[in-house]
Amino acid sequence: MKHRIKQRKLNRSSTHRKAMLANMAAALVKHEQITTTLPKAKELKPYVEKLITMGKQASGNPDRSLAKRRQAISRMGDIAQVAKIFDVLAERYSARAGGYTRVMKAGFRYGDNAPMAVIELVDRDIDAKGKDSGPVQFDDDAEEFTPGPSEEVLEKRAEKAKEEKPKAKKAAPKDDNKGPKGGAQKEAKKKAPPKTGSKRGG
Repeated sequence: MKHRIKQRKLNRSSTHRKAMLANMAAALVKHEQITTTLPKAKELKPYVEKLITMGKQASGNPDRSLAKRRQAISRMGDIAQVAKIFDVLAERYSARAGGYTRVMKAGFRYGDNAPMAVIELVDRDIDAKGKDSGPVQFDDDAEEFTPGPSEEVLEKRAEKAKEEKPKAKKAAPKDDNKGPKGGAQKEAKKKAPPKTGSKRGG
């Protein structure tokens, strides 16, 4: 039996699971509310809360601030979101002793009937949801982007094509006597003696 094992495997390898939790933690810190499956939300809750606790420990002890920040970056891998944890969320939850997130059930997913949940930060910033996401908007003054290879790549390809251009091969003269329908075979058939022998049966 599996004793003293709290974590869920989530049907993933250890490296995939770590990367997934890091990405989900960055998304939760950025948008402060995300929707996912219930088991993932339950796994994400302590993961994020420990990162916020690191931010509070850093603000309480400036000597350990850099070490805690590096530790959080190594876990989450997103420098911008770690900065938000240490500069914004640590101050927001300075008077709260744990319980920085909440998980709310959100029905079942259409298709595979997986239980869904909404996980969000307590006292969240409502404007943070959906911020800096979606299609990228370009300035009107910016040059239009055309997909495809650049001009330098096209020039190099043209030079390569010139260098590697094969020489035209001279076509060999056709010999009418060669091949399956050639004259030599026809003549051989004419010279061959006729087959003799009676048919079986009868």
